[in-house]
Amino acid sequence: MGQDNSIIIGCDHAAFELKEKIKKYLQDKGWQVIDVGTTGPESVNYVDYGKKVAGAVSRGEFSKGILLCGTGLGMSMVANRFPKVRAALVSDVFSAKLSRVHNDSNILVLGGRIIGDILAFELVQTWLDTEFEGGRHLKRIQDIDN
Repeated sequence: MGQDNSIIIGCDHAAFELKEKIKKYLQDKGWQVIDVGTTGPESVNYVDYGKKVAGAVSRGEFSKGILLCGTGLGMSMVANRFPKVRAALVSDVFSAKLSRVHNDSNILVLGGRIIGDILAFELVQTWLDTEFEGGRHLKRIQDIDN
């Protein structure tokens, strides 16, 4: 499994600039960021990058990942096809927090054409700082995984 301070990140062309800003933000906070691409603004198939991140989280190579595309919709659809992945598409702090507290989300999905970098940083930090509550929510997570 990835170290506790490591996170895998991937995006398509529509969110490349925001991914680069988030990557720097995380590195400045001491995170080891494994970037699986894309590496520029040229058009790519988001599915390829969604599979890389979701596959690594599904296999337990990383406990957390971040995916970005234009709206976040495509990446969230791809990621949630993988076993044991609970990808949460969020654009507000309350949803970022509750995705962890109630759903133990392990992939944060953001829309690069929906949110700006300041909000993105706040969403990422909230998501990383928030712990899963467990309790009655654990049974629901187990039901999802089964």
